[in-house]
Amino acid sequence: MENEIVIHNEQDSQTNQSRDRLPVLYSQVEKKIVIVREMPVILDADVATLYGVETKRVNEAIKNNPDKFPEDYMFALTNEDLQDLRSKFSTANVSSKSRSLPKAFTEKGLYMLATILKSKRATMVTFAIIETFAKVRIKHSVKRVRKKQV
Repeated sequence: MENEIVIHNEQDSQTNQSRDRLPVLYSQVEKKIVIVREMPVILDADVATLYGVETKRVNEAIKNNPDKFPEDYMFALTNEDLQDLRSKFSTANVSSKSRSLPKAFTEKGLYMLATILKSKRATMVTFAIIETFAKVRIKHSVKRVRKKQV
């Protein structure tokens, strides 16, 4: 067996440290996913928390790039959606003080938002979002298969 020489530079070390934090981010992302209109989404305030920005910054990104957020990428909740959400998900980050209804980002909308919000943290959060939604999809497909088998 040959000896391998592995050279780690400072950037590799930072990347490995960031990857070590991903499981924590997965957990945070998974807790933020709620079901609205039978779709898994993350609300604008929760997206802002994950990305480490204010909610108004997320909403500015939407306002400044409306062509990037069609209805199947992002939508504003209705009052009915909001009431339903409050009754089903106690963890939903929905402020009663807000002047506008929250916005919900689908998985595709979150990916599009990632093209606008650029930072090291945004990159790590985006990795976590991609992996978490994939994990959620797998969980739901396993549940569907089990139901069909019963």
